[in-house]
Amino acid sequence: MHRKVISGADAAALIKDGDVLTTSGFVGIGVPDALLSAVEQRFLETGHPKNLSLVFAAGQGDGGERGLNRLGHEGLLSRVVGGHWGLIPKVAALAVEGKIQGWNLPQGCISQLFRDAAAGKPGMITTVGLDTFVDPRNGGGAINSISVEPQVELMTRGDEEYLFYPGPKLTVALLRGTTADETGNITMEREALIIDNLAQAMAVKNAGGIVIVQVERLARGRSLPAREVQIPGIFVDAVVVAPPELHMQTYRTAFSHAFTNRIRPPEGEIPHMPLDARKVIARRCAFELPVNGVINLGIGMPEGVAAVSAEEGLLDHVTLTAEPGVVGGQPASGLDFGAAVDVDAVIPQNAQFDFYDGGGLDMACLGLAQADGQGNVNVSRFGPRLAGAGGFINISQNAKALVFAGTFTAKGIDVEVGDGALTIRAEGTSRKFLDAVEQVTFSGKRAARLGQPVLYVTERCVFRLRPDGLELVEVAPGVDLGRDILGHMGFRPIIEDVREMDARIFRDEPMDLKRELLHLDLPERIALDATTGRLFINFEKMRIRTLEEIEQVRGQVMEVCGPPTDKVDVVVNYDGFQLDDDIAKDYAEMVADLESRFYRTVTRYSGSAFMRLKLGETLPSASPHIFETREAAQAFLDRLK
Repeated sequence: MHRKVISGADAAALIKDGDVLTTSGFVGIGVPDALLSAVEQRFLETGHPKNLSLVFAAGQGDGGERGLNRLGHEGLLSRVVGGHWGLIPKVAALAVEGKIQGWNLPQGCISQLFRDAAAGKPGMITTVGLDTFVDPRNGGGAINSISVEPQVELMTRGDEEYLFYPGPKLTVALLRGTTADETGNITMEREALIIDNLAQAMAVKNAGGIVIVQVERLARGRSLPAREVQIPGIFVDAVVVAPPELHMQTYRTAFSHAFTNRIRPPEGEIPHMPLDARKVIARRCAFELPVNGVINLGIGMPEGVAAVSAEEGLLDHVTLTAEPGVVGGQPASGLDFGAAVDVDAVIPQNAQFDFYDGGGLDMACLGLAQADGQGNVNVSRFGPRLAGAGGFINISQNAKALVFAGTFTAKGIDVEVGDGALTIRAEGTSRKFLDAVEQVTFSGKRAARLGQPVLYVTERCVFRLRPDGLELVEVAPGVDLGRDILGHMGFRPIIEDVREMDARIFRDEPMDLKRELLHLDLPERIALDATTGRLFINFEKMRIRTLEEIEQVRGQVMEVCGPPTDKVDVVVNYDGFQLDDDIAKDYAEMVADLESRFYRTVTRYSGSAFMRLKLGETLPSASPHIFETREAAQAFLDRLK
């Protein structure tokens, strides 16, 4: 024990000028603040260590003084490669002002590079970053003009393009755990995440460097449960016991048993959201949740989707995840972001990004700072303000479906929500829908080319990505199209068939979204009128997204109609109906099967000309019998009597 336990000052003295440093942490979780504070103090007193290089994946800071902000002194750092910079403005300012070399690379790629470096691999090959600002053809992630050493290389294999990220050569790791025993074994039982600690320790140790771990307590040698050890002592050179104020569980919470996932808190532990613009956006995003799907929620505006899901009773029917390794449960928000309660598992961050990059996400909901007419999104750089991409690029490029969430304008926007409508009381002074974004963090053209479904959700309207640009598809009740939307855009979107956003989103009571997404109301939607002998099918505001949902409709019709004897006339309401394009053929086959077995004459109606056109294309036999109103559809059947 005495050989490995040292003071913070002695730990800082182990770091030499010019070392390549890596640190653990996600926002305020797992950040070794005692070690960073000691390094800062030594530099301020002695001018050493100086000219350090820093490699980090997730943002590690509170937007003020803590975390990597402690290293934000001119001369202490000379070179930084990082994923998310928005929480470390002191370091970001050095990079933006050209006082240090700096690169912004995808968080997931850096996380995976720790593991590759541990294995002695030269780097990693991936498609993540293509057609974004990370692509060498678009700057290679460089933050300023003095950052000229390539951090990303373009390569091809066959006809496919890839990016190669060289592995970092790390010499010092500053990490954090909960308990250290006398041989340096580290557990993390009171930490909210395990992040990349093991991979970082291995990478540094295998490179002949020094691994220093901050803990909150000590234990007798070999007394820790082996299954609890996250960093084996063979990788640890020094241990520092931190004071409580420098070892908070998150930057907002000193300690919560619920965040350790050792207990499951009572329902409602995370409070409901007030009905404001943020909740309106989260509610509209929740309509896109895939039942039984795996979802990622990004930092900022998308965090509210977790709270809405809990309010609507959906958490048992979706699996929410967060990039640092949370699987299931309800993710926390703000300076607790990264932690979660009631989870199924917490896995290493690099493993989570393996899953994401491989296409494991059924949907992702991410922030929206700027968008343009081609569907490009910027969340990483705004003039002199450097936010960084974080895990945004990994997630947005590889999710099966994507929803961007953010207010329509920024800086001063004030809205009133209630009685099923939205009122704009004061407009934001900063436009977010621009002629061209300042930096491409997400490529709309690439997504459209690959057929990725993408929505852009704001408090007043919703856009959809098409191959030819952004299409306006929904407008909030109470909002004027010209005054409140088109008048505040740098481009004119495609406008063909605009629906009204669901009024339930703008009322304070629960939306009963569980019933809608799970199709628990199918028996109420499909009914046979015994008097007229007609089958009425109400698909109003219903969405069909999966083969399972198609089979639910087929099964309910078969149950209502019973054994096929006499066929029935049918009236179908398609107002507000949505059918995902990739299953339109399967839907048409299901309808044809029901028509051949149960239906005599079918009339369909929708107030949307666009929907009538789409129905005619999807169901060719239906074209003569698609009407604008229910009355017209029923009148047609009456004339056949």
